[in-house]
Formats: sequence, C-alpha cells, structure tokens
Amino acid sequence: MGEPTRSKSAFRAMSTPGTGHSRISTETVRTIVGARRRRRTPWQHLMLVGPAFIAGAWQFGPGNLTTAVQAGSEYRYSLIWVIVVSTVLMLFLADMSVRLGVKSPISLIDSIKTRFGKPVGFLAGIGVFLICLCFSVGNATGSGLGVSMLVPGTSPIMWTVICTVIVAGVLLVKHAYRVIEKILVLLVALMAVCFIVSAFAANPDWAAAGAGLLPTAPDGSWLILIALVGTNFSINAAFYTAYGTKERGRTEADYRDITMVDTIPGIIAPGIMTALIIVVSAAVLGATGQAAADFAGLAAIFEPLAGPVGGFVFGLGFFASAVSSMIANAMAGGTIMSDAFGRGASANTATSRGTSMLILAFGIAIALAFQSSPVQLIVFAQALTVFVAPLLATLIVLMANDRPLMGSLRNRWWQNLFGVLGIAAVLALSIRLVITLAS
Repeated sequence: MGEPTRSKSAFRAMSTPGTGHSRISTETVRTIVGARRRRRTPWQHLMLVGPAFIAGAWQFGPGNLTTAVQAGSEYRYSLIWVIVVSTVLMLFLADMSVRLGVKSPISLIDSIKTRFGKPVGFLAGIGVFLICLCFSVGNATGSGLGVSMLVPGTSPIMWTVICTVIVAGVLLVKHAYRVIEKILVLLVALMAVCFIVSAFAANPDWAAAGAGLLPTAPDGSWLILIALVGTNFSINAAFYTAYGTKERGRTEADYRDITMVDTIPGIIAPGIMTALIIVVSAAVLGATGQAAADFAGLAAIFEPLAGPVGGFVFGLGFFASAVSSMIANAMAGGTIMSDAFGRGASANTATSRGTSMLILAFGIAIALAFQSSPVQLIVFAQALTVFVAPLLATLIVLMANDRPLMGSLRNRWWQNLFGVLGIAAVLALSIRLVITLAS
C-alpha cells in the first residue's frame, strides 16, 4: 500500500503549480491517454475516414477529369509530373488544415478573424466562394454528361437539371453532413475502381508514362498546366478540411490515425486517378494527336479499345466524380460563406443553404449558356482558381504556425518548407496565367 501512496504523492507534486513540472506531467498524461485511444479496431479506424475524402471528392470532379483528358490527348504523358507535385503539396496543406481543425476551439474563418481581423476572414470566405462558383460549372455539366453516357440517347442538359435538383434536395436535409460524408466516400471508392479498370483496358505505354515524371512544359501547354494545378492543388478543398475535422469532433489523440487512414489516402487517391486519366487519354487519343474538343470526345475515349463496356465504365466514374464534387462544392461553399458572414460554421444555417443553392444555380446557368464549347469553358474556369489560391494557402500556413493556437501540432520546418513551395507555385502560376491571357 505504501508504494501506490508515494506514486500518487509524486504525481500531485508534479501537477502542483510552481513545482516546474506541471507541463511535463500534462504532456505525460496526454501521451498515455493518446496511446490508449489509438488502440483501435479496424472498424474504429474505418470510422475515422471522412474529411480528407470529402476534400478528395471535391478536388476530383469533372473539371479535373476534363483538364486531365486534355493534357493527355494534346501532350501525351509529359504533364504527369504536374499531378505528382500538386498531390504532394496538397497533402501538406490538407494536413495543416486537419491540425487546425483539431486544435482550434472555433472555426478556421473565426480563427483568422481573431488573428488578422474580420476583413481578412471575410476575404478568405469570399475567395472560397469564388472558387466554388468556378468548380460548379464543371460539376453541373459533368453530372449531366455522366448520366447521358450511361443512358445513351438522352439529353445531358436534362440530366444536369435533374442531378442538380436531387443534390439540392440532399443539401436541404437537416444535419445531413454524416450522410453526405458516407455517400462521398462510397463515390470516391467507385471512381477509383472505374478509373483503374479503365487505365489497364487502354493498354498504355507505361515506360513513356514513367518518363512523364520528369518536369517539362511543352509549347502551348501553360493553360492546361495551370488548370491541372488549380484542380489538383485544390486550396479551397484543403481549407474546408478543417471544418470537416471539427464537425467530426476529432481530437489531438486522433491525429496520427487520422493521418494514416484519412488524410494520406484521401488526398493521394484523387492524384492517382488523375494521373491514370492522363495515361488513358494519352494512349487512346495522344497517339493520333486528336484532342478531345467536346464532351462527345470525352465520352468516347475508350471506344477504340474497349467498345461500349469501356465507355460505360468511364461514364460511371465520370458521373460519380461529378455528383461527389457537386455535393462537396456546394456544401463547403455554403458553410464557409455562412461562417464569413458570422452566421455560424455549419451547413444547417439559412445563409449556408442559400449560398449552396446559389452555387448550384450558377453552375446550371453557365452550363446552359455555353453548351457549344463546354470543355474549353471548364478548363478556363479551373485555371482561374489560381488567382485566389495564394491567399488561402498563405492563411493556412500562417495559422498552422500560430504557437498559442497549435501548441504541439504547430508546423515543423519541413512542413513550412512545403507550405512555402505551395504558395510560391500558385503565385507563380497566377502571374503566368495573366501573361498567357494577355498574349
């Protein structure tokens, strides 16, 4: 009995203010508690999947697919390296956002307002909203195309309207986040299967694909290159990951497991699928130099090799990418704008739902107005997102370095290195886009 008593006394001494050991005892307790919490069953690990997969679903939409097909059909395998670099940078930004969601007692926008002032927080919210408007164009058009590929002979525009109305209904359901999250995880899994099968059906030149990992920028490729970065290094999706993490009530003890089962696979999976699309389009269309100038070209990308079955598999993946991105895009845009206006960081507020409906309506309106050249419209819209990305990336990196807020989860030097590289990349590309558009 004596030994336990001495242990308890020692623990009290370490925890007593003024002894100089209070911080050590607190960290020790956190370590012990964290270690116990990390001993999860496989099912418990699976339940951690969510926020990063939502970011991935948002990132991997029709705009991403369209620019990837354009890159492969026009420049074959030479731009695969862009996807690799973008995915690595995206992983670091998403990880910072996860840590912000874990550590911040309030929302990310409110934390930015507290640190830098209300105008900066509001500007960040507007930036995410503008990117959401750009993404909504591809989501609306792509959803209709995906269904029309699965149901030949039907109108893509008709299905665009139907899909948008269904998504709007889902988003208007109260407390729908958990349901939406599960839908998006399933759709990402469906996309992965479809595009992996499609890639091997195309029988590409894997040696040439490997050579595409070496950085090059073919003549005339800058707009496509910028659009690829805009979709794969999706700063707005990384930004929203903090909200998804907080919505799930994740704690510091969960961080390591979140990284392994959600952040890493949730961000890498879209990068792999995008690279596979470039490989497939290079194999099918790149050899002939034929660019996919319209959605009919995208829909028929597998017809020369796999016939109607290949087209159906691609169409199923395309539909999944469109609907998953449409849901995530509208929900995230609405939530962040509601937060920016001080109405609450939730998808259930009136401001959030109204903004989500506005994003969906904008997508339909632009899709109807530019039916003649939707592919080029989507590529251009995706490229425009790099104008806002530097601001959002800078805010994420600065907040992840806030010592009082982040504590033990504050950025390390190597995390800052990749964060700065990401900021520099999107800033340089935004300048390059101005030059490209002006020439």
